Amino acid sequence: MRYLPLTPEDRVEMLGVIGVKSIDDLFVDVPASARRDKPVDLPHHVGELEVEREMAALAKRNRAAGEGPFFCGAGAYRHHVPATVDHIIQRSEFLTSYTPYQPEIAQGTLQVLFEFQTQVAALTGMEVANASLYDGSTGAAEAVMMAQRVTRRNKAVMSGGVHPHYVETIETLAHAAGVATQKMAPAIDAEDAVIAAIDADTACVVVQTPNVFGTVTDVTKIAEAAHAAGALLIVVTTEAVSYGLLKSPGEMGADIAVAEGQSIGNGLNFGGPYVGLFACKEKFVRQMPGRLCGETVDADGKRGFVLTLSTREQHIRRDKATSNICTNSGLCALAFSIHMSLLGETGLRKLAALNHQKARALRDALAAVPGFEILTPRFFNEFAVRVPGKAAELVETLASHGVLAGVPFSRLDAEAGLDDVLLVAATETTLDIDITFLTKLLTKVVGQ
Repeated sequence: MRYLPLTPEDRVEMLGVIGVKSIDDLFVDVPASARRDKPVDLPHHVGELEVEREMAALAKRNRAAGEGPFFCGAGAYRHHVPATVDHIIQRSEFLTSYTPYQPEIAQGTLQVLFEFQTQVAALTGMEVANASLYDGSTGAAEAVMMAQRVTRRNKAVMSGGVHPHYVETIETLAHAAGVATQKMAPAIDAEDAVIAAIDADTACVVVQTPNVFGTVTDVTKIAEAAHAAGALLIVVTTEAVSYGLLKSPGEMGADIAVAEGQSIGNGLNFGGPYVGLFACKEKFVRQMPGRLCGETVDADGKRGFVLTLSTREQHIRRDKATSNICTNSGLCALAFSIHMSLLGETGLRKLAALNHQKARALRDALAAVPGFEILTPRFFNEFAVRVPGKAAELVETLASHGVLAGVPFSRLDAEAGLDDVLLVAATETTLDIDITFLTKLLTKVVGQ
């Protein structure tokens, strides 16, 4: 239905039914200090053609990742997405479907989510996975809340390698839920430092590998220390392709595995939407947030799918809910699942190996640039570099030459005192000529 503006007579009639004299009376509870005294600074009403021109001009100011050398990562990675993925997800039955409130009718949707869960469980090395969450950061926050319910303790310890945006998301939800958080100072290679902070009040320990600086860590010893104290280990991963090369969270003793699934099947898209991967040990399944699809047989003995776990309280009695997540990021989960099906285990392992190969080439090239110091000792496809001067200024200078050289750590955490640290990433989309151009440009810029 097209939007039809109300006439003045319509407004008067509606206000009369409500029992107020004017629209302003509906906002009496808003303090005067919070009200605007003039219109929002936006252009006045114009025609559709003019709006399209204005929006097109604004869009042209963006610099797409594929328009030149690109080395940004820090939680969102540029990977090749096969055309098959977009072709399938744009079919009407997938593109328009949303959360199934009468789920068993939507057998296709449930099967997709079931396959997605199976893939996530296999990737993370965990026993059970849910039908996805919004993204990795909110998944991490939900994992902390889940650990609090399981252990009945109220403290979460976070390593200095956890992505600052994930930390902020956890702190926001934890504060509202009355859960105390203890975060270590940002550190390139100190995941094990969380062990000393574990005590009898600790509900969970949150670590990330590869961490925000790209450092890869075997967290088995952290898992052992957490379990000895009765706490849970939550392992966060922001680069899902790394599962093709590194030990899975389950192999390292994780109780809950959380990841951002954007790297597989989902483009950068200027920041989303993305899809959160969430898996855990089977004994904790009743405390797991979100939805869980299961396989069964119908009355005729035919294979079918059901929404095994999803309490109605999620939708109605919200104060009784385990979680108030009311989406399964279905379209992004489908894209993830299609890409994973195309890759298979062999394809994912080859893709991961190629990513590591590209990152090693980038590391070797940057190590030869005067004044540059490689900080990350063990990495997958991303690492930290100390640069001469401020990393943010260097990135801006290179951007003016058409190169997106990485993400300054100061952009993620301005208070960390790491203004000279640059995070750089390389994937299968990185060309050797891009690496050569970057290093030549850096040598020139730094030498000026």
